[in-house]
Amino acid sequence: MTKWEYVTVPLIVHATKQILDQWGEDGYELVQVVPGPDNNGLVAYFKRPKE
Repeated sequence: MTKWEYVTVPLIVHATKQILDQWGEDGYELVQVVPGPDNNGLVAYFKRPKE
């Protein structure tokens, strides 16, 4: 059975592509993007298989 590790990352509007690309390069898959606390900004949830 695959075990996963997760990370949450705040997204900065002017650097969203770079942030997503960097985490993708590190082997993470984007799972979901949700509004941040108090609807301030966005937060991305990523996962990747544990080694």
